[in-house]
Amino acid sequence: MDRKPKRRTRERIIETSLRLFNDFGEPNVTTTVIADEMNISPGNLYYHFHNKDEILESIFAVFEREIEDTLAAPTRRPADVEDIWLFLHLLFEQIWKYRFFYRDLNDLLTRNRLLEIHFRQILAHKVRTATTLCESLVLAGAMRASSDELRALATNMTVIATYWLSYEYACDPRGRLESGRIGRGVYQVMAMLSPFLVGESKGLLDRLSKEYLVA
Repeated sequence: MDRKPKRRTRERIIETSLRLFNDFGEPNVTTTVIADEMNISPGNLYYHFHNKDEILESIFAVFEREIEDTLAAPTRRPADVEDIWLFLHLLFEQIWKYRFFYRDLNDLLTRNRLLEIHFRQILAHKVRTATTLCESLVLAGAMRASSDELRALATNMTVIATYWLSYEYACDPRGRLESGRIGRGVYQVMAMLSPFLVGESKGLLDRLSKEYLVA
């Protein structure tokens, strides 16, 4: 049987750092903690990354490629309510995978100029994608909204998607942030659409939403 090649140390550093950042928050994880977790010397880690910012930017580069692909996917053809629901689930899964970026967002953007510039571009892409999806529903007759309402709606959807995990964390800062909470985030974003939907689309959203309604 062929043996799988061992992962390179650089890849292991990135994977370990992402896990630790997600579990404990990026400000609470040092390069020494990462090296200890991997059972390697700090010198071995510094051979691959000179400081924590280099690790952070390497993780962000992968995150940026993945989320840009996710944001581009639903605009390649006309979308209906179910397509938007699926897209939001995929988007929130990406957010969950790299949740430390979102939980520690303001601090990270203040400290790192590269992240500040590139995350602003991601936010703009989120707004464009939300706008395109809503326009698609309007053209299909599934939604009624003016141009001004569409712009505001796209922005509000982006705000909720971006800061949902921060909201969840603020509600229970000492609790464990579980992946199941992303479903509630999807529901809250879709709820923004509800007042504008008409006919079968509104009924479909109501059916899709039932499993996320909480007391």
